[in-house]
Amino acid sequence: MLIGAFLLASGILLSHVIIDYNFKKPQVSIYAKPFLALLLVGLNVLVVRGGLQVAPMNQSMAYFSDKQILNQSALNTEWNLLHNTVENFKTPYNPYVFMHPGEATALVNSMYKVERDSTTHILTTNRPNIVIFQLESYTADVIESLGGEKGDAPNFENFIHEGVLFDSVYSAGDRTDKGIVAILSGFPSQAIRTIVVDNGKQERLPALSNVFEKLGYPTSYFYGGESEFMNFKAYLLSHKIDNLIDKKNFEQKDMNSKWGAHDDVVLKKNIKFLKGQQQPFFSYVQTLSNHEPFELPVPPHFPGDDLSNKFRSTAYYTDASLKEYFDLAKKYDWYKNTLFILVADHGHRLPRNNADPFEPEKYHIPLLFFGDVIKPEYRGKRINKLGNQTDIATTLLAQLDLPHNQFKWSKNLLNPYSKPFAFFDWDNGFGFMQPNQVVSYDSGGQQVIFIQNKDQNKQLTDSTLQYGKAFMQQIFTEYMKL
Repeated sequence: MLIGAFLLASGILLSHVIIDYNFKKPQVSIYAKPFLALLLVGLNVLVVRGGLQVAPMNQSMAYFSDKQILNQSALNTEWNLLHNTVENFKTPYNPYVFMHPGEATALVNSMYKVERDSTTHILTTNRPNIVIFQLESYTADVIESLGGEKGDAPNFENFIHEGVLFDSVYSAGDRTDKGIVAILSGFPSQAIRTIVVDNGKQERLPALSNVFEKLGYPTSYFYGGESEFMNFKAYLLSHKIDNLIDKKNFEQKDMNSKWGAHDDVVLKKNIKFLKGQQQPFFSYVQTLSNHEPFELPVPPHFPGDDLSNKFRSTAYYTDASLKEYFDLAKKYDWYKNTLFILVADHGHRLPRNNADPFEPEKYHIPLLFFGDVIKPEYRGKRINKLGNQTDIATTLLAQLDLPHNQFKWSKNLLNPYSKPFAFFDWDNGFGFMQPNQVVSYDSGGQQVIFIQNKDQNKQLTDSTLQYGKAFMQQIFTEYMKL
C-alpha cells in the first residue's frame, strides 16, 4: 500500500518535469498523412519481421543451447502461448488416407524388411572423422557420371574415381528444409508440411549428430548464411550440434552474396576449424552458392545472362571450391582418417529445364562416399541400388557397426538384401520408384499423372502406386504423432 502510494506520488511529480503540458500538436498537410501512414506501417512490418535479413524473425533466433528448457525460457512467453493456442484450434487430420492403417503399415514395413542385417564394409576403420557436405541444388544433371552435362562439375568426376558413388539416389523433396531432415534424421518429406519448423515435432526426431555426440565426437555445423532460416538453428541445437558456425561468425567483407558467405570462404573456415578439433569429429557443411540468384565472387565459367548458364557457373564454382578444400585438407593429419559424404539437398529443374515436379529426374542427386578411409579395392565403384537421402543414416551407421533401428525410414544401400526403391514428394503429390517402374500421383486431382514405363504390366504399375500411397499415408501419420 505504501509502495503504491509512493510510486503514484513520484509519477505525478515526475510528470510535471517530463511532460510539456503546453505542447501543441503540429499541423500536418492532409496530403502528407497517407505517406506518413504508409511509412509507419512499413516500419511496423520491418520491426515485426526483425530486420531486412533473408530470414524473418522466428523461434529459432531465440535458440542458443542444446538444453531445451533454456531455449524455451528465452522465447517470448506471450507469443508462444498465442501460437500454441491457435495451433491447438486447428483440427489435425491426415489428408493422405488411401487405405486401412494396418494395410499401409504392412506395405511400408515390407519394403524395409531384410533377410539378413548385413553390409559390405568399404571403410578401413569403424571410427573415422565424418564430414558431410550438403550441396545446394546439386542435381545429377551437372554430374557427367550420372548422365548429366559434361564440364559442369569436372572435379567431381575425379572425386568419383577415388570414392564410392551411389548412382541411383533421389532426394526426399524439392527444398532444403526437406533435404537437411532427410540427411541428418533419415525422415522423409511430408509434402504439404515441413517438420523442421515445428519444434515440438522436430525435437523428437533422431539425428546422426546425436549418435556421434554420444560416442564422444565433437559436432559442428557450417553455413555461410542465416542459420535461423526455416528454423535450422533450433533443429540443429536440438540435435547436439556443439559448434554452430553461420554468417555471424564471418567478417563483413565475406558477406559477398545475397545469402551470405560464398562456398570457398565457408570451406576454408571449416578446414581452419577442424585442424584444431579432437578426433574423431563430426562436421556438417551446408553450401549456398548454387542458389538463385546464382551470384558469384569470380567471373562466370559459362558466360551470359541465360539462367541455365548462371546455374552451370555456380555449380562449377562450388565444384572448384570443393577441389580447393580437399587439396588443402590433405596437408593435415586428420584427412587420412576422414570419410567425406557429398550429397545434394535436392535436385533442380536447371540447367536443362526439362523436369516437372512429378518427374523423377528432378529428384535425381549425387551421393558419394569419399576419402582415404575408403578401401583401395572399392575406390571408383558404383552402387546401383535405388535409394533416397534418408538411406544415408543407416548406410553410414552400418559401416561403423553401430545400431540404426531408430532410423526406421532408412535402409542400408550396402546391404545386398535391402530392397531397391525410392520415394519423393512435392507440395501435394508424390512419386514411388521401383527398378522397372515409376508412378507419380497428384493428391489434389486424385489421379496418376506420370507413369515412366507404360509398356510394363498393369500389376507392377498398380503395386508401385499402392506402395506410394502407403508411404505417403504412413509418413504423414507418423508426422502427426510426433
